Amino acid sequence: MRRSTLPTVTRTVGALTATALVFGLSACGGDSDGGGDAKSFTYWSMWRAEEPQAQVLKASIAEFTKSTGIKVEVDWVGRDVSKKIGPAIAANQAPDLWDQANDAIYGAVASAGQARDLSSVLSAQVPGENVPVAQVIPAKYFDMLPKDPGGSNHYVIPYEVATTGLYYNAADPDISAAMPSAPTDWAGLIKVCDTLKARKKPCFASEGEDYWTNGLYLDYLLNAGGVDVNKLAADKSGATWDDPAVLTAAQQVEQVVKGGYLIPGYDATKYPAQQTNWAGGKAGFLMNGSWVTAEVAKQVPATWKFGSILPPGTKSADATLFGFSIPKKAKHAEPAEKFIAFFMQKEQMAGMATTALNITPREDIPAPAGLEAAQKALSGASVRLPFDGVAGEWPAKVFSQNYLDLWHGKTTAAQYVAKSRADQVSYWKTQG
Repeated sequence: MRRSTLPTVTRTVGALTATALVFGLSACGGDSDGGGDAKSFTYWSMWRAEEPQAQVLKASIAEFTKSTGIKVEVDWVGRDVSKKIGPAIAANQAPDLWDQANDAIYGAVASAGQARDLSSVLSAQVPGENVPVAQVIPAKYFDMLPKDPGGSNHYVIPYEVATTGLYYNAADPDISAAMPSAPTDWAGLIKVCDTLKARKKPCFASEGEDYWTNGLYLDYLLNAGGVDVNKLAADKSGATWDDPAVLTAAQQVEQVVKGGYLIPGYDATKYPAQQTNWAGGKAGFLMNGSWVTAEVAKQVPATWKFGSILPPGTKSADATLFGFSIPKKAKHAEPAEKFIAFFMQKEQMAGMATTALNITPREDIPAPAGLEAAQKALSGASVRLPFDGVAGEWPAKVFSQNYLDLWHGKTTAAQYVAKSRADQVSYWKTQG
């Protein structure tokens, strides 16, 4: 099973490409005599052949083969690749290279010690740029990752980065009047909401049954208060729930709910109803990921101008990586590593922004239109996993329903904290 933060990878990558998810079939790795002199390697990709990321990768593979003579045997597997990789490794039929989101890679291979340490890629030169890969891919993207049994967090080399925040239409005169500049504290954001409310516009759109996007409010508010969600969840005694910063964050969420700042009917609708309402200008902000610009691109008018902010006080934007990994048992690891370094070139990776319309980890590649603010949020000194990388059954057993009760106004902040604390203690007792 893959490791998972609170969202599912398929939801995220499906939104990143704004296409339907259709799972492909994978092939087995070819026979080889191994060694760094191999003139071919196998690659299983999470993208389908017609998707924009695949088009970028196809072009780069062609250039790589022309430049090096190394052939790349690609299978455009689709999202199912993370389910197929483990059995393939066990059967000694794994590809030499594959790609997926960081949590899928960790869960499928790295957590079991089956991922190659790619530190050698980071020290390799980016072709034609005379700098090591480590100089163009910020270390903060590795620092946030959990380590594998060998102590490495270099089991994925990213080429795309997704993040989350409050998205809005910067060309909306109501928002321009309410928010001449980004609020610097929580009271400032509530003031923006009050101004919008006076103009008969709900401050926030919300898919009421989606605990993940709605839970991001609490996630960011906890981060602002110095609370690590993963450490909160891992406390078997439940005492971390007694941190005053936890109650403060829950009270701020309660303020949003009780203050009438949410779009009417939010608690009785499911995705994408309220996202569509937001795209139609019926609410000011939508908490979502950087993929949302692609999701609603065909719904918004030409005058729409995407903007985004983080909840005031946030210390670090969250990040989800999409990138390359090599199984430890790969037969042709070295030529696969050469391709990773090749793709780290600015001219190669740029297509992920210009064609696939996503943010890349290279900060010298401008973000696509509408994601400039999101890229700026990622440019801070540190980034973090959504919900600080919480994994396992904790979300289902402790977080999701309790949080939705708070979000739907069924419980108070104090009740939410008390119930979550009690459920967490019970949960850990069942874990032995």
